[in-house]
Amino acid sequence: MPGVMRTLERIADLRAASREWRASGRTIGFVPTMGALHAGHRSLVEKARAECDVVVASIFVNPLQFGANEDLSRYPRDLAGDQALLAAAGADALFVTTPAEMYPPGFQTCVVPGALAEPLCGASRPGHFRGVLTVVAKLFHLVAPHVAYFGQKDFQQARLLQRMVADLDFDLVLRMLPTLREADGLAMSSRNRYLSATERAQAPALPRALQAVAAAFDAGERSRTALAAIGTAALAREPAFRLDYLEVRDDETLEAPERLGAGGVVAAAAFLGTTRLIDNLLLGAAARRLG
Repeated sequence: MPGVMRTLERIADLRAASREWRASGRTIGFVPTMGALHAGHRSLVEKARAECDVVVASIFVNPLQFGANEDLSRYPRDLAGDQALLAAAGADALFVTTPAEMYPPGFQTCVVPGALAEPLCGASRPGHFRGVLTVVAKLFHLVAPHVAYFGQKDFQQARLLQRMVADLDFDLVLRMLPTLREADGLAMSSRNRYLSATERAQAPALPRALQAVAAAFDAGERSRTALAAIGTAALAREPAFRLDYLEVRDDETLEAPERLGAGGVVAAAAFLGTTRLIDNLLLGAAARRLG
């Protein structure tokens, strides 16, 4: 039976709780989120529950990572539902707070990413990863986790966080876990709630396009350009999609060699109506290295 989950709203209370947990020798697992939780988030909490003594989740819709014309104001919010999901999954504490608490008057210091942030979503959403790294760095300091858990669906984000943890000497392990998918292959995402019934029926064309790339890779194709063309052509069979990007990259550096070696990643972002969906698949040996 899950225990009673504490909900903390103030930085001072979160810090006090973290110090208490660490002083007692307990390992802390941390799952940061923006809320509107689904089974993918639940799987991260359950993994933390299996591996750690204390499980902390956070819900914070971070304004620093949204552009001027993006969906900050309408991003889905369901605190009561999220609290129920987290408690059932075994979370011990939830940190849920406000922009004023996280970014008080005078706040001006941010984490600036390097080359890993330039392609893919970084090219489409300038400043996005600066906002992500800044808020996660703050949360790492406040929670002081031993292990933090992220999903593969936000692959570029996870690679950037791994780089930040290494470069800034955070004393924690970052775990990236496989993407959870619906029965028809669509990657679970909070933004799937935006899709109309018609759009939801069209949405699996995106993972099918990535699977076409993976099949070609498994059949021996190593040209990055050829693989990307295969995925783009596959997605074009569903004309409702408006492609942002579909690219094949080195899965560690996100560089773009013309020919891949034993592994890589195919990543895509595309609009279905007004909803921007992202997805990726690791190719070959890269899939076996996940985690």
